[in-house]
Amino acid sequence: MKARPMVLSLVVCFFAAAVCFASAVQLGTWKLNEAKSKIAAGAPKNHTVVYETAGDDVKVTVDGTDNDGKPTHNEWTGKFDGKDYPVTGDPASDARSYKKVDDHTLELTIKKGGKVTVTGKIVESADGKSRTVTTKGTDAAGKKFESVAVYDKQ
Repeated sequence: MKARPMVLSLVVCFFAAAVCFASAVQLGTWKLNEAKSKIAAGAPKNHTVVYETAGDDVKVTVDGTDNDGKPTHNEWTGKFDGKDYPVTGDPASDARSYKKVDDHTLELTIKKGGKVTVTGKIVESADGKSRTVTTKGTDAAGKKFESVAVYDKQ
């Protein structure tokens, strides 16, 4: 009688919780571990990256230093669906997209004026305590670069 709707409701709740926990793996505050990283010479460094929920979206806040050592701050809010969403505060980019490959991997694309300037992959460790961000692209001067940045979860 009432058991069927109740069971259906419980199934829906468990499914919703599983979806929330799967995306929660990416969330948190990440600090750059310079000793384990191989940042390209003259490339900016993202010292702290914060992934947090913003309604149905994810907000990514990045604080670091540019190639002159001056502080930088940029923000992106969107979904991990591979679509471009605007970036604020970054003179080197105006759009960024993330695509979820699996629970521990994201693909990253950064654009300026509609042109792809950086691509990368973000892989979180199985224990969730670190992540490796591998990027390659072309800087504002037209020079190609490759970097591997390792972050520890705070």
